Amino acid sequence: MQKRISFHAVYVFIIAVFITAGCAKQEVVKKDEGIAPTQSLKQDDSKKATATASSLTNAAPAVPTKAPDQPLPVQQTQKTSTTEQMQSALNKIYFDFDSADVSESARDTLSKNATEMMKDRSVKFRIEGNCDERGSTEYNLALGERRAKAARKYLVTMGVKPDRLSVISYGEEKPAVQGSDESAWAKNRRDEFVILK
Repeated sequence: MQKRISFHAVYVFIIAVFITAGCAKQEVVKKDEGIAPTQSLKQDDSKKATATASSLTNAAPAVPTKAPDQPLPVQQTQKTSTTEQMQSALNKIYFDFDSADVSESARDTLSKNATEMMKDRSVKFRIEGNCDERGSTEYNLALGERRAKAARKYLVTMGVKPDRLSVISYGEEKPAVQGSDESAWAKNRRDEFVILK
């Protein structure tokens, strides 16, 4: 009989453990709060996420606009500054009367110009040949072209790529100095070097 009682006690104890373990904790719900179904909450969250993702995908990227009075970007300002420095470092060369020969002093100037031109190999230049007022228009145009080509040839021997150098002749049309004497003529027989933008 004692075995039966202990067996029953053990049996009741085991059932009590299973019942206690099997009961889940219940959430306390306040009077004003309702319990929303879990699945509908998950569906609402996924709809919101999908809507947000599609609005981000369809939205055009914001492109910053530059107001007219804003300064140039640093890179562009530096490029402009470098170009201006290079232009100011390029010196004119001068020629003797009725000649397209590059003198010794002109070669020194061209060597310095070539050094400047090699600093930025993306920049292109125009060599402008000029003459004094003596001679016909046609003759001076041809002489100005020979002068520009002579300077170009020398710069190429100094390492400047030929495709970076173009030539033009203005003949007597663009005098640097007005006057009809040797001091004015000497300043007008020249080549100028201009950076092409």
